[in-house]
Amino acid sequence: MTDQRRGTRAAHEALPAPMREAVDDFADHLARVRNRSTHTVRAYVTDLVSLLDHAVRMGCVDLSELDLTVLRSWLARQRTMGAARTSLARRAAAARTFSAWAHRAGLLPADVGAPLASPKAHRELPTVLRADQAAALMDAPDLSLTRTRTDAGNAAPATNLVDTQPGDRNAGPGADQVDTRPSGGTATPIGKQADSRPAGRNARPPRDEGDAQDASARTAATAGRATAPGRDGDDEPDAVLLRDRLLLELLYGTGVRISEACGLDVTDVDQARRVVRVLGKGGRERAVPYGVPAQRALDAWLACGRPALAAPRSGHALLLGARGGRLNPTTARRIVAGYAEAAGLPRVTPHGLRHSAATHLLEGGADLRAVQELLGHSSLASTQIYTHVSVERLRAAYRQAHPRA
Repeated sequence: MTDQRRGTRAAHEALPAPMREAVDDFADHLARVRNRSTHTVRAYVTDLVSLLDHAVRMGCVDLSELDLTVLRSWLARQRTMGAARTSLARRAAAARTFSAWAHRAGLLPADVGAPLASPKAHRELPTVLRADQAAALMDAPDLSLTRTRTDAGNAAPATNLVDTQPGDRNAGPGADQVDTRPSGGTATPIGKQADSRPAGRNARPPRDEGDAQDASARTAATAGRATAPGRDGDDEPDAVLLRDRLLLELLYGTGVRISEACGLDVTDVDQARRVVRVLGKGGRERAVPYGVPAQRALDAWLACGRPALAAPRSGHALLLGARGGRLNPTTARRIVAGYAEAAGLPRVTPHGLRHSAATHLLEGGADLRAVQELLGHSSLASTQIYTHVSVERLRAAYRQAHPRA
């Protein structure tokens, strides 16, 4: 549990009992009625606990004493503590949402948060790759796979691996391989905070404790080693690289969020129509098409990659970690960043690939509404930022190339 979570839990337990109950009921309302994600519930509850803790310090002994002055004082204190404008905007939104709910529930005599203003966040344009840079990133696993097979055919026996006889496919990991798994567990929501994600398809995937070995597997592959940790040596490096290629193709080819990609099941892929079914924010389901390169990557992964990593715990998960569990989003982020670095590209995140996909679609003439549907944005305003990205790129090209710029 992080220091922030420990601090929030301690502050929650220190609140008067009626306030604690209000926090827990509000969390339950967000999760079960509003169908908000676990992350949203956790963020709003953290903000609410901070607000009520501030109210108690200002002398409020009952929730009914909460007023606009307390809310503004709380935001002012957050600002003096260095909170960013985006954080202040979210905290103000959390306060308004709670105030409206508490008024409807009879806990506040009036909706005191309704007039609460919040600073407009400076919306920075997202960083996107050029089309040639995106293509180079998509090809990075193939280059690693080619090097693996070439090096494996030419390499002398590795001295840092367990000695094996020809045909022995049970070699153990090398002594220089270090377990990179982070310590600590997953934070548990306070009180009644329930996980609002469906238990089935595209629910937030559980942590695969073997995912941290994926980096070791890729290192083994690119170094031309014969084996990788905990797996049959001839299969896993190729399998991991095939998985990585599919991950990159899905992220860029469909523009899905990293949690959505990791939450995909094999049954979510309609190969006949080249469409994936995605369960996005708020439980909204959408169908997203993918292209021929992604189909090739999918065919290779399903034929040769997934069977090599599959284990009893795999279930129907499409993308697997090194020990056969569902691929974890944190590991997937490291995979994307690692290939971008290896290809000599700017720092890239999965969300950066989503930005790039949207920008390239609009630059290619796609309709804004169609891009909104593909990305799963509930508001067109969220999609319109990519039109600004395209304009800025056009201006940059103009300034660079036109003699009268």
